[in-house]
Amino acid sequence: MMAIKTAPLFVLFAAILWGTTGTAQAFAPAAAHPIAIGAARLVVGGVFLLLVALLLGKLNIKGWPIGPTLLAALSMACYQPLFFSAVNQTGVAVGTVIAIGSAPILSGLLEAIFFRRRPSSIWWGATALSIIGCVLLFLTGDTVVIKPMGILLALGAGLSFAGYTLVSGQIVKGKGPLETAAVIFGIGGVFLMPFLFLFDMQWILQPRGIAVSLHLGIIATASAYFLFSKGLQQVPASSAVSLSLAEPFTAAILGVVLVGEELNLLSWVGIGMLLGGIILLSSASIRSEPA
Repeated sequence: MMAIKTAPLFVLFAAILWGTTGTAQAFAPAAAHPIAIGAARLVVGGVFLLLVALLLGKLNIKGWPIGPTLLAALSMACYQPLFFSAVNQTGVAVGTVIAIGSAPILSGLLEAIFFRRRPSSIWWGATALSIIGCVLLFLTGDTVVIKPMGILLALGAGLSFAGYTLVSGQIVKGKGPLETAAVIFGIGGVFLMPFLFLFDMQWILQPRGIAVSLHLGIIATASAYFLFSKGLQQVPASSAVSLSLAEPFTAAILGVVLVGEELNLLSWVGIGMLLGGIILLSSASIRSEPA
């Protein structure tokens, strides 16, 4: 059985893999629409997880919680179009900050409402530090576009991720992490398949399209969410969502190193605050569990 102390590290590793999605999309063919990329990512990831689970004999649908599973799959399926639509309405900076920054707060509220579990003071401090860091990271000096519909879409994306984390965290305690991720993403992929017929998908047959789709589906989705589900066996949903703020940190570093993006001083300060909040929360999570 997994050592309890390592659970937060699985969540962190998952977030680091998620952080590669932006860089991978930057190398996608120009004709690839962001929503189509998101749909392909979930479909490829879901199919891969189901195949692995079947090959390893880890897929047992007996006694499966249908209601929570459908809710988790719907939450993950909604996240992709909500997030990319929010970014389209408000711009990358505002849409990303609101979606990613609101998720930990919404997750903490959902946990308090449905499970009467109040986040610790360390969680509040580390989450606040990370969210402020996230805001500074995307404070590039560009013109900020505030559109009410875009804000609502971004909040919907944050709520979708928080809801997925909360529900799947309950499912994974009765089922294995591979089994949980396979079923949820398999169904989520079915929900998003219609998007594959709404956009021109010829880009996916190009060498770069194949490479990007496989990376996003297998590495940034299947592997990442397997690790995330494994971590959720021990880490509370609110802490897991806060630890997932390692995603924008990773994305920023990869953007500088691989894509050649430039960050201003405030962005580097934001990276430092993000890293500080993540270290504080992960250290507290590890220390709070018995050896």
